[in-house]
Amino acid sequence: MAKPIETVPSLLARNVPRPLVLAVEEALTAGAARAYAGAKGMQDGHLPHVVGQLRHFHMNEAFHQALAVAEAQPTPLRGNSVVTGRTGVVTLARFNIPEGFWVNGRRSKTRRQMSLANRAIEPLVQPGLFHTYSPASDAVAFFVACFSGSIHVQPEGPVSVQIAVPNPQMTGWLYREPLSAFLEHYEHQVPGAAAEDRAVPRLKTNVIKKNEQDGTGHG
Repeated sequence: MAKPIETVPSLLARNVPRPLVLAVEEALTAGAARAYAGAKGMQDGHLPHVVGQLRHFHMNEAFHQALAVAEAQPTPLRGNSVVTGRTGVVTLARFNIPEGFWVNGRRSKTRRQMSLANRAIEPLVQPGLFHTYSPASDAVAFFVACFSGSIHVQPEGPVSVQIAVPNPQMTGWLYREPLSAFLEHYEHQVPGAAAEDRAVPRLKTNVIKKNEQDGTGHG
């Protein structure tokens, strides 16, 4: 049987175990709920800003814990610093956006610098470059919690959590998909491959358009 052609999602699946994805989804949802609960009692004029700030800290702590339990090498919690983890060849981080405003991820200089590593995997979605591809030793993916954008619409948690792989300039996305859909692909693992690759679903390629709408949000 011919070896399956590498794709961005198949690379993710080989390196990011399904239990870690489940743990991160649960952690981000719980962190958001704690943030909203902690903001109760604040005046309406302050409430959206307080919730946004508390989301950053509570969700960072929850993300850090999920990475630590999975032995994914979390970086220390430190103020506004980006928390990252590492599993296989993939560095993982997170941020929050109002739903639809994906360009918000570029607000962080650290995240933009991290994304440069994805030069190694860009040929997977650029057919003209594929002849230059060799197995990547580094890649970067983000867990993105998408909120409604309104303090009056589901303020206690994200409307979706997605996994997203930016292009090297972080001006667009080589791949992104809601975790609810991403997890379904783990049901289609190649027989016998799990022992070699830890968690090995074969995933469909999903190339996302590069031009996204601008907006604001909290990380």
